[in-house]
Amino acid sequence: MHDAQDWLATSQAQLMRGDLCSAQTTLTQALLDHPASVELRRALAGVHQQAGQPAKAEAMLHELLKENPCDAASAFALVRILKEQGRTAASGALMRACFSGESNRRDANLAIHAIELLDDCGRKGDAASIADAAIAENPDDARLHAYAGMLRIQLGEFERARRHYLRALQQDPRAWEWHVPIGLSSTQRYTERRHPDFVLFHDGLRRDGLSGKARAELHFALGKAHDDVGDYEEAARRFREGNALARRLVRWSRKDWRRAVEARMAAKPILQRLDPTAAFTPVFIVGMPRSGTTLLADLLSRFSKVRSRGELPWAAQLAARSALVGSPARTDLQAAAAMYTVLSRQDDAGDALWFIDKQPLNFRYLDLLLALFPHAKVIHCRRNRRDTALSLWMQCFLEEVQGYSYDFGDIALVMRDEHRLMAHWHTLYPESIWRVQYEDLVADPTGVITELASWLGLSTHADGVLPAPSASSVSTASLWQVRQPIHSGSVGRWQRYASYLPELARIPEA
Repeated sequence: MHDAQDWLATSQAQLMRGDLCSAQTTLTQALLDHPASVELRRALAGVHQQAGQPAKAEAMLHELLKENPCDAASAFALVRILKEQGRTAASGALMRACFSGESNRRDANLAIHAIELLDDCGRKGDAASIADAAIAENPDDARLHAYAGMLRIQLGEFERARRHYLRALQQDPRAWEWHVPIGLSSTQRYTERRHPDFVLFHDGLRRDGLSGKARAELHFALGKAHDDVGDYEEAARRFREGNALARRLVRWSRKDWRRAVEARMAAKPILQRLDPTAAFTPVFIVGMPRSGTTLLADLLSRFSKVRSRGELPWAAQLAARSALVGSPARTDLQAAAAMYTVLSRQDDAGDALWFIDKQPLNFRYLDLLLALFPHAKVIHCRRNRRDTALSLWMQCFLEEVQGYSYDFGDIALVMRDEHRLMAHWHTLYPESIWRVQYEDLVADPTGVITELASWLGLSTHADGVLPAPSASSVSTASLWQVRQPIHSGSVGRWQRYASYLPELARIPEA
């Protein structure tokens, strides 16, 4: 009889060679000798998952967690399986059960792993609950406070976010590198220059050893603060400093962008189109970022059978698959549609029929998306170009794909290409696309949404009053602006900066 560790070593060597079949046989044999070994059972579950047998893997992991709900290794493995199946609510419940035990809450590193995994699943509330429990056991861990601040701001709990961010900065100088200052500036609208954050951000810039990214974020934070109090000249100076630093750090390439756009424009239309599914209607909100996509998604998600899933990454991932380029086979389209449907519906959909994906850059892939879902609805958000350009330039993005936003020339290029692509799609799919002008939306939200809801097929109130916000309408990531009452204060905003940013005048307004 071999020791359990010997069996594990043998199976790991087989896996390293890519021999899944032998690894399964080895672990199955090992469990005859050591039927109670948690490590062997967990290893066999992992092999089942790699072999394309998720049901077997899930059953084994559930059995392990039934015996010990706080078995973190099994819980993490099972959450990854559930995530691939869109079962995010189950993932949140499972992980919270796992961290009901004090030993897991005391392990800050383990808690951070869980927080990151649940955040990636879109389970902000569950992640925040685990962060709170871990902070109760580790009150001086700055990392936990930084994560808690990030989660609370996305949940719209700005005061709680602020307390966590300040605690992180007080406890660990490394917090200056963890996006904390830029997060802190997003928790409120400043009303006077005497606010302590002004001094805090200036003190941060005087610190030695700050990375270029952290220094850029501090300039963006100061720019936002000065903009709030109406000091547009100083705001412009700070934003210019931040953009110059950030631009040097990103890998965004004009050449790569143009090559991708031209390839999309030149591609032949995808003739193969799948049959519609009545129980699932995707709603793609596209256009330039900062053109009102988040506000529109928030308003539409107030309807009872609509779920907003935030900015999903799946369209870009599908478009990168070689099997879906050119003239994809029907079977490949069906597999892609099935994947997108499962990951969008998730396991908390209830009776919802419409599912919003508000990733604005999905305008690059509308031919593929409408081949997968011919009944999909595409809402094209538009806004004054100078206001859009300014808003982009004033935003410190964390995603590399937004690297164009640090340079007005790059912004203008992307806006021109967005206009070209959307004109192209409007020609090919005129009945699938509805335009919404940001300025109209903030001037008459009820009228715009009522008309849009009629086009989508949503039930509206007879009196024309918009549904009130619900818990589901604010469960996804959304920052300060969309949490405030709808106003037109950002219309024509570029004019406040015209004297300090001459680049704006070179961008066409329409």
